Amino acid sequence: MYDVIILGSGPAGVSASLYTSRANLKTLILYQEESALEKTNQIQNYYGFEDGISGKQLYETGIQQAKNVGTEVKKEEVVNIEILRNGFKIMTEKQQYETKSIILATGNKKNKPNIKEIERFEGKGVSYCAICDGFFYKNKEVAVMGSGNYAIAEVNELINLAEKITILTNGEKAPEFRADNVTIETKEIEAIKGEEKVEEIQFKDGSRIKAEGIFIAQGMAGYREFAKKLGMITRKR
Repeated sequence: MYDVIILGSGPAGVSASLYTSRANLKTLILYQEESALEKTNQIQNYYGFEDGISGKQLYETGIQQAKNVGTEVKKEEVVNIEILRNGFKIMTEKQQYETKSIILATGNKKNKPNIKEIERFEGKGVSYCAICDGFFYKNKEVAVMGSGNYAIAEVNELINLAEKITILTNGEKAPEFRADNVTIETKEIEAIKGEEKVEEIQFKDGSRIKAEGIFIAQGMAGYREFAKKLGMITRKR
């Protein structure tokens, strides 16, 4: 059991770990993608570096600094979070961890797909959390949009609830996944259709499939997706 698990290895996550570890709290950083900081060629406006420093060097120095004070750092993709009686269970594609508290420092990932009508149907068939909303689609036909580990984790949450699940890769490579009630569709999505709620998914070639719900799990989960799973209120700024 960890005292703190931090999701994200950028400046915010690493800075938080320096304080928690120095406070003698057992701390773990989990991350999948390196910070955007690594892709920055030269930083000229950071305190303490009169000649500037490369983003990669600053990132690697921060990670080592966190390790030096006792923080564990693991590169594993987080695919789900569950609330326990005395904390949280975090599941990665490799294993699972229990923690008393979580710090979300994954950054604001732009995972919302550019699909017509998606915002109109949020809460009316468009969901970002299978564990939260899956029960409402018991014995119904649903779709999960995505092609990575996050999407497969959402499918697994729905597989014993929904009558039929279609994985929508939206033009991406199909994942390696097989189940009796799961099919995979790789065509690009044009729009979500329906009157008061989601009824169909329309593809760019004009074809359609029936779906009473669509769960968005594109790419890897960012802080908004995990925040929604935990029942947190998020607002755009």
